[in-house]
Amino acid sequence: MRFDPFEVSVPHIAYTLLGGFVVIFGMFSLWLKARLYISEAVWATVFGIIVGPYGAAIFDPRKWAGDTDTEEGVEGSNIVTLEVMRVVLAIGVFAIGVELPKAYLWRHVRSVLLILFPVMAYGWIVCAGLIYGLVPGLNFLSSLIVAACLTPTDPILASAVVGGKWADKHVPAHLRHLLAAESGVNDGLAFPFLYIALYLFLENGDAKVAVGEWFYWTILYEVTLGCVMGSIMGVGFRHLMQFCERKDLIDRTSYLAQYVSLALLAIGVTTLLGTDDLLCAFFAGTGFGWNGFFQKQTEDSMFSNAMDLLFNVAAFVYIGAWLPFASYADVRLTLSVWRMVVLGILVILVRRIPICLAVYRWIPDIKTFREALFTGHFGPMGVGAIFISTLAATQLPSKGALGEAPYSQEQLLSGSLQPIVSFIVLCSVLSHGLSVPAFSLSKRVHSLGLVVHTRSWSRQASRDTHHEPEWAAQARRVHRPEDIVINRDSADLEKGLAVNGAAGQVGEDGEELGPMDRGEKQLRDEPGGVHTEGGTEEVGVERDLADEAVGGGRWERESPAGTSGTRVEEELDELDGEQEQERDRDREGQGEAGGDVEDVQEGEPSVSTWKQGNYMVVERNPGHGGDVSCLLLPDDGHWDGGC
Repeated sequence: MRFDPFEVSVPHIAYTLLGGFVVIFGMFSLWLKARLYISEAVWATVFGIIVGPYGAAIFDPRKWAGDTDTEEGVEGSNIVTLEVMRVVLAIGVFAIGVELPKAYLWRHVRSVLLILFPVMAYGWIVCAGLIYGLVPGLNFLSSLIVAACLTPTDPILASAVVGGKWADKHVPAHLRHLLAAESGVNDGLAFPFLYIALYLFLENGDAKVAVGEWFYWTILYEVTLGCVMGSIMGVGFRHLMQFCERKDLIDRTSYLAQYVSLALLAIGVTTLLGTDDLLCAFFAGTGFGWNGFFQKQTEDSMFSNAMDLLFNVAAFVYIGAWLPFASYADVRLTLSVWRMVVLGILVILVRRIPICLAVYRWIPDIKTFREALFTGHFGPMGVGAIFISTLAATQLPSKGALGEAPYSQEQLLSGSLQPIVSFIVLCSVLSHGLSVPAFSLSKRVHSLGLVVHTRSWSRQASRDTHHEPEWAAQARRVHRPEDIVINRDSADLEKGLAVNGAAGQVGEDGEELGPMDRGEKQLRDEPGGVHTEGGTEEVGVERDLADEAVGGGRWERESPAGTSGTRVEEELDELDGEQEQERDRDREGQGEAGGDVEDVQEGEPSVSTWKQGNYMVVERNPGHGGDVSCLLLPDDGHWDGGC
């Protein structure tokens, strides 16, 4: 028997390439992502192009299901692509729903609705007009079908904006949450835009029949039932998990498996029933993480990040090798390279930016013109667009094989749908992936680490004769500045060191007080820097006062012109009170749900400030799973709203 140990097959090649890329990329990931600010999606796409049929020709996913010159081969290739994209998207949107702040959709429903429907509808019509004008072979109805594939914002590419080191430095938390929620919802909401155009196309323009089928099947059955099923699954399994946690029935490993297993369950059930699987997966994640219980249990684990990396890399390597470069200049489809380049540039420029700049004043979570410009620019197209275009291709009677000329509108649409969408996706991956480090919202974000060590507020209405809260009766009252001691050990308390802010002051030991001792006097004079012996409240404040845009060495000089430091601190105190009232309501309304809501809200809150033009933006993050609050202070020092 001849010695032949080699087993070269398509699956084995795929394992080798994907595993090798993840290993090499992982070795240099800190430098590639944290220093160059280029996400894994860009690198994976480039790698897929290199090893694909137009590069080294060792990885061709289009031929996994047979010869693409036949309709059977094209249909099989579309099914493989559809299912790969479906799994990656479902896990991505489920993770977004879980990781949003507690009850985010309810508290920010106005912002989410305004960033979804007007922006998606505008982008749909504008993209259809551009395609109709630049692709002569397609009529306007066919252009609407192609444009519907470009309406969703890709959650995988958006993670480069809403997550990572660059986003933590330059993108406010309230904007990151809005972009994440948008990218999670609008993949599933692309279905209504696609199917209204498809029904009109397949019914030969019979608007009455097409609109009826669209409303009954797409809106009422697919979209509505998908949302309801996802919400029920998420809430139901959250209560089940909390019950199992109380009874010690679930282990740590099973917590982590929910990211993948619940997402797969959601898309499995909904695809069997024929409903909107992506909306179901997102709302399942939202319901599952509604009260922050799951985030609290898994916050120390990096399992979800590791799974995201594996699935995202696999998806974009697949897309890079799948791109149909030969079709970009197919004269039979009335396509050419210059038309595709112009179309890609125009779509990126006008698909979102104009409408975001027009409506941002009515969106509470978009505070300034620069935030609106940022939101308009970062609407990347990727896995979601490939998924929707492949879904549309499977719904068309013609499966992509052109046959003999002359070509019908159905053949032209089937043949040009995926080339147009894939080229715009390639443009989006490169433009959005490479523009992240250049598009900064601010020169620097300050950290005012308001570290709350212990804080116990009573919800009881009882007060003493001096209108003080109950906890004040247990605290030692301080009447003299000498009684206030900050960050002192017991040995220091026994010595009774004098605290004085004047330079050259000496203590009881006869030595001159150093800068740290004098600084404690300044810190004690500021709100929040007091430690009482009773241990009721201790708040330590760290302030980074170095900002090249506003300068200064104290808080008052850190504010914009005309904005007093006292006013800023008053607004922060007001935000503190609102957050505390909100926590009380959450404890009363959700404490009996099975999870320890108070524990979920504990943590180290942070306050960030930065200057945008003539405004100072102050953003407060309460910590684990909590919703951020922000305020905008213009030159006159008055609060211009919050989010």
